[in-house]
Parts: sequence; structure tokens; C-alpha cells
Amino acid sequence: MTAELVRGQNHPLSQSRLEIRISAGTPVAAAAALSDENGRIHGTEWVAHPGAPVQPGLEVSRQAAADHRLAVDLDAVTEAVHRVSVLLALPAANGGAGPARFGAVAAPFVAVTGLDGTEVASYTITGLDLESAVVALELYRRQGAWKVRAVGQGYAGGLAELFADQGLSEAAQLAAGIDEAVARGLARSVQAPPPRTSEGDRSRQAAAPAVGPDQGAAPQGAPGPVPPAYGGQPAGGQGQGGPQPAYGGATGPHASAGGGPVDYSHPRRQTSAPPPPPAAHPAQPGQPTRPVAGDATGWSMEERLYNQVWGMFEDLARTAAAYRSAVDFAESRMDKELEQALSDPRSRIGGQGDAAREAARARYTQLVDQARASLDRDVAQLVAESEVVEPALPPAFARWDNPCWHAYRVSMEIPMALRLGDLRLPEAESIRIPMLLRLPLERGLWIDSGRTDSLDGSFTDSHDMRRLAMDTAVAHAARLLAVYPAGEFTVHIVDPAGSGAQALAPLTQTGVLAGPPAQGAAGVTEVLARLTQRVDLVQMALRGGAPDALPPGFDTSQQLLIVNDFPHGFDDRAVNQLRYLVDEGPSVGVHLMMVADREESAGYGPLLDPLWRALLRLTPVPDDHLADPWVGHAWTYEPPAVPHGSEVLRTVLTQVAEARRTWNR
Repeated sequence: MTAELVRGQNHPLSQSRLEIRISAGTPVAAAAALSDENGRIHGTEWVAHPGAPVQPGLEVSRQAAADHRLAVDLDAVTEAVHRVSVLLALPAANGGAGPARFGAVAAPFVAVTGLDGTEVASYTITGLDLESAVVALELYRRQGAWKVRAVGQGYAGGLAELFADQGLSEAAQLAAGIDEAVARGLARSVQAPPPRTSEGDRSRQAAAPAVGPDQGAAPQGAPGPVPPAYGGQPAGGQGQGGPQPAYGGATGPHASAGGGPVDYSHPRRQTSAPPPPPAAHPAQPGQPTRPVAGDATGWSMEERLYNQVWGMFEDLARTAAAYRSAVDFAESRMDKELEQALSDPRSRIGGQGDAAREAARARYTQLVDQARASLDRDVAQLVAESEVVEPALPPAFARWDNPCWHAYRVSMEIPMALRLGDLRLPEAESIRIPMLLRLPLERGLWIDSGRTDSLDGSFTDSHDMRRLAMDTAVAHAARLLAVYPAGEFTVHIVDPAGSGAQALAPLTQTGVLAGPPAQGAAGVTEVLARLTQRVDLVQMALRGGAPDALPPGFDTSQQLLIVNDFPHGFDDRAVNQLRYLVDEGPSVGVHLMMVADREESAGYGPLLDPLWRALLRLTPVPDDHLADPWVGHAWTYEPPAVPHGSEVLRTVLTQVAEARRTWNR
């Protein structure tokens, strides 16, 4: 039975391996501090935090999120540790965009559970006001046994004041390092996968359109990817009602006609329970069920496939987390057994000590082999499912080498998501999970051209990185144009020095752009001024409750601005306009895709930090920069690859251009 604690109350713990589950209602940073019997933290290495998420016996989330799961192994902490304190902090207290005090948000809820999810004790932290950091609870050692105590001690001075109160001399430096790690996480975060009601088959889930990785914090997986960028995330969300008319009667997914809350639901999305998914093929006795494409719930095959992909992401995240946990446990157990074997001086040498060491290593190998066998079994099932699902995906979800592109026809409605690439984990190299991003876009995209090395150790010079980054941007833009109905998506390009001309050829030569790429400082100024004015006009119309008051002939389509070679050609005014588009544009259908190296804009200092954090960072080479807060995996993102020598982009874009000309007649 769960013990519901109040401030100062304690409760005994019968297990040493625990999970601390946190639900805050708003993104918070979670950390865990080790301290001695006097409550003193001896150094920064005694704190697990987003910048250093793993310490002996502790593992915390790598970024700010509304929900966290912290892993604690009390047997793995050293004898000098007598307390494990769970800490929460609001990232906004140090320059973010959210609430700056806990008194302005819902009371955080913290629960101590076993590995099976059974709650041991819980605590709702009430009574907070100006505090921006809080010691939620502590696990403490008393007479050889461990207990949990509800603390709820808040600090208006944030983490710096909290750490200083616990005797840490480097309190300010550690707090600044945590803030920096959280800020970096905002640019690489993916959402956790949609929740599953049970450990059973996905086909038995309740109907709930999953939320993509671009739609907020965690609970900011999946995959995710997490992926998937699934950023991500992966926490699930519920579908909303039907679309509202906007922009003079046209169907607009970004605002309601009365200027009310944004409605991102797919057109004609149902809210009642959908029909059951197709039944799986009967399997031979003793064999796993053969996978079926679209076996998740949903009103359409597209929605079923979307939910199934997220289910695959969740399955891979879970099985990899179980494998890593088993390996960590095996290592911890072996270390403890070796320490016990060597603690007796008589057994350090001779046959008795050697036998004890060999036995410990043998038990470690046995545990790891069992965990690996379980992982391989789950991955094999996911590979079989992927082989069925991948060919069935519609163009918006499919790879560029999928045969569906050969039968491509311009879409008549906006899809619910878009594929940005693939996600994978190092333990399962044989499986790739599609990274699907919900539409319409809620965050801009940043194609980072600044990396010079890849995961395989190969070196890529800056010139090649810029070319690869532009190729990736063109592939993303082409897919967006291909999946939107004719006339519903418009692309503008700013290329001040003309360095991206070769990569942009598929867009420029097929005639799908709103106009030729803008060049020079004058071109940058003209495009930014036009899009900024558009944002102002639409915002004024919606806030005034008069979307019909927009000028006659106003283009109601979604707008995408691709910026290459930033900050070349940008003055201070242009930079401010760019930041304005990043902040205000997505809500009225104006989106940004940056192709840039952040280091090249370092001269602006911290002025541009909010810009980079507001964009979803992608890379033109495989990179393990995407993290899901659901289980804390770092997912490797692989950009979309157009088959070498393929004309699929030009063929698709030619059809888009022809459909647009027909639509405009």
C-alpha cells in the first residue's frame, strides 16, 4: 500500500533498486545529490544532473521535462553516502521562457516505486511560492536500513543557493553548468512516445492520436525519438476537435476563426473510439505472432501506421533500457562480489581468491548473456515488424527509396506527420525507426553545418558539410512540398552569397519556389520584411477576431523560409527580424529552416542563444544528439538519404509544380 507522505514524514524502504517518478506539470530539471551523514555534498562528482546524468547508484534525465524517471540503486552508492536527495529546479528561473517560481505552477508530485512500478511512497510538494529550486525528498541511511523522507525545502535563489546550503563550495559553478546543459537539451529534445495502456499488444490500445516530438516536453518518446525526434516527443497527447476556418474562410490548421486556441488536429479526425485494428496472422505454435502493417488503433490507415511506428519506437526504447539496466546490475554485482572477495587478506592470493574472482566474472557473463538474448529476441521481432511496416508507409512517412514515390500523385489533404529521417540505438544496429514530426510544424528546423566528424570517426571538411547540409535541407523542403496539397505550401529561400545554388537546383529548376533565391543584403532585407509583415497582419486579424479582414488575394498557404549561410548578409535589424519569425511565425503558418554553423555567428554572443534553442537541430551526417527524457536514451539521428543518381526529387517536384500551375488557373 502506498504511503502518502506529508512534509517531514518518513517511511521505510524494503528495496534497494528504486525509481523516483516526478510529475511537475511544467518542464523542470531533475537532479540527485549524494551527501554524508551531516548532509554535506563533498564535490560536484556527488551530484547527478543533466550535464552528468550518471553517478554511482544514480541516473537522472538528461534534459528538462514535465515528467521524469530517476533510477536509484542504493546498494551501489559508497559507504560514505548517507543521503540521496532528489532535487527539482525550474529552468526558466535562469533565463528561460517558462515560469520562474514554483508558486506559479501546479504542485510537483514525487513517487518512490519499485522496478515493477509499484508505489512505495508518494509526496505532493505543496506550499511553494517564490522558490525556483526544491529538495523534494531524500533517501537516507539509518542503522543500516534505508528510509525515505518528504522534505519540500525550497530555495528562492535557485540551485546555486540550494547547493551552497548543502556545503558545496562550487555551488555557483555547478548551478551554471546545469543551466547550460538544460539549455543545450532544449535544442536536441524529443518527446516521449504515446502512452500505452498495458504491456500487451498495441492493437488493444485506446484510440488516441499520438503527439509528435515537436510538441512540447516529455513526457520532450520518443523516440522519441525520442524519434523519434520522435524529439520527438515521444509523451503522448490526445487528438483535438476538427479544424476551424481561418484566413478568410480557408481551412487553416494554425488558428481558429475567432482567434481562439490553436487547433492542430488532422482534418476529419474522429474523437470517438475507432474501429479495432486488423487481426494478426495466426502464428505457428511456439512462434511469435507475425506482424501486420497498421495493427495499432486509428480511424485511417495513416493514423494506424503513425501509431504503430511510435509503438515500435517505444518497444525499442524499453527493451534497450532493460538491457542497459541488466548490464549495469551485473557490473555492480560483480564489483561487489570482487570487493568482498578481496576484503579478506587471506583470500587475496592463492587459489581461493582466484576461484572467487572467476566465479564473480562467470556470473557477470551469464547475466549479460541472458540480457543480450532477450534484447536480440525483441529486436528480431521489431525487425520483422519493420519489414512489414516500411513498404506500407505513405509518401509522407516513407523513405525516398520506397516504391510508393514511383506512383506519387499530389496530395489532396495535409498528412498528420512527416518523416525527417531515422533513429537507431547502438545496441540494435539492425533496426531503424522512422522519425516522424507532426504537422503543421510547431518548431523551426536547424540543419547544423558545423560538425566536422561523424560517428564512424571519418572526417568531413567544412565545405563538404555545407554541401551536405544544403542537400539535407532540400530533401526536407521537397518532402514538405510533396505532401501538402497544391498551393498549400510555399517556400522562400535566402542565399546571400549564392553558395547553395548547386544544391538548390532541384527546387529552382522545377519552378516550385515562390521566387528565385534572394541574394545579397538587399535580398535578405526584402524577404524578411515581407514575411514579418505577413506575421503582423495575420496576428492582428486573428486577435481582432476578423480573419476575413485580410487583404484580397492574401496567400493563406503555409510559408517556409530556408536561410543559408547565416549570418552572411544579415545586419542587426535582419537578425532581430529572424528571431521574431522564429518566435511568432509558427503560430500563423510561417516556418524557418536554418542551414548554419552556430560558431560562425558567435560574434553576436548570447543574443542568438534563444534562436538556436527554439529550433529542432538536425544534422547532415549521423549523430547521436537526440535524447528522449522517457528513458534517457541518446538516439542516433540519420538524415534522409536520396538514392545516389536517383531522379525522384525532380520527378516529384515537377508534378508539384504542374499541380500548382493547374491550381492557379
